[in-house]
Amino acid sequence: MIELIATAESVAQAKELVDCGIDIIYIGEDEYGLRLPYSFTREEQREVIAYAQEKGAQVSAAVNAIFHNDRINQVAEYLAFLREAEVDSITLGDPGVVQVMREQDLFIPYRYDAQVMVTSSGQINFWAKRGAVGSVLAREVPFEEMKKLIPGALVPVEVLVYGATCIHQSKRNLLENYFNFIEKEEAVNKERGLFISEPKKVDSHYSIYQDRNGTHIFANNDLDLMPHLGELTAIGVSQWMLDGLFTPGENFVAIAKLFVEAREALAEGNWTEELAERLDAELHALHPANRELDSGFYSKDPNEVV
Repeated sequence: MIELIATAESVAQAKELVDCGIDIIYIGEDEYGLRLPYSFTREEQREVIAYAQEKGAQVSAAVNAIFHNDRINQVAEYLAFLREAEVDSITLGDPGVVQVMREQDLFIPYRYDAQVMVTSSGQINFWAKRGAVGSVLAREVPFEEMKKLIPGALVPVEVLVYGATCIHQSKRNLLENYFNFIEKEEAVNKERGLFISEPKKVDSHYSIYQDRNGTHIFANNDLDLMPHLGELTAIGVSQWMLDGLFTPGENFVAIAKLFVEAREALAEGNWTEELAERLDAELHALHPANRELDSGFYSKDPNEVV
C-alpha cells in the first residue's frame, strides 16, 4: 500500500491533510528540522500527533538539521519531548542523533534522511540494520537508478513527487552577509521571496532564503511526478512525499487530494493516461503562478548526473 507523506503549515492544515487521506504528517520546529513550512510549538505538535493518531494516521518529526557541538547537546531534550508526546517516527540525517538516542535511552523509530547522500540501497540498508524504519531518497536520483535501488532496499523509500527541491545549503548566513556588504537592510526569510540568477542564464531563478539553519537554495522549478506515478508504483516505491514549502494554504490541501485520488486509482487498477493528464492539469492550475514545474532529475540519463 502506498503511503502519502505531507508537510503542514499549521495545525488546521495538518488536520485537513489527515482528513483527506494523508498517512504521515511531517512537522517539526526550526531548531531541529530543515526547510519546514512552519515551526510548530510544543503544544501544537502534541495536538497534531493526538489528532493524527486518533484518525489512524501518523506523525513524523523533523530532526534532520546539521548539528554542531553547540546544538547536538540540545537534541536529547527534544527527543524526550517527542517520546513523551508519542510521535510515530523522526527523520534524521546526523548519526550523532542516533548516538544520543542510544546513550540516553531515547530511541524513536527513525527515517534516514542525509539529503543528497542517499543514492544507493547499500547505504539505506546500512541504516536499516541500525534501526531505521525508512529512508528519504536523494532528489537527484533518476528513474533508471531507482529501478535498481528500490527493489534492493530493506525498508520503505520515500520519493518526492511534488514540491521544491533544495540544491544547496550552507550553514553560513550568506544573504545577511551580502546585504551587510552592500550596506542595505533587507529581510532574508522565505516570505521575502528572494531568488538568485546565473549571470549567463538570464532565465534562471533559484529561490533562496535564510533561517536558523543557514542559507537554502532551491532548483529552478518545483518537482511534479504526477505523470510518472504508475512507473514509480510498478518498481515498488511505497512512499510519496508532498512538500508544501512554497505552496501555501488550501491549494496545497487540494493538491494532496489529487495524489490521494491517484493512489486510489492505482490501487483499484483504474490508472490511465487520461486520468494522469487530468490530475496533472489540475495540479498545474493549483500550483503557485510564480513557480514553474518539471520532472527534475527523474528522466535524466544517470551518466549525466554528476
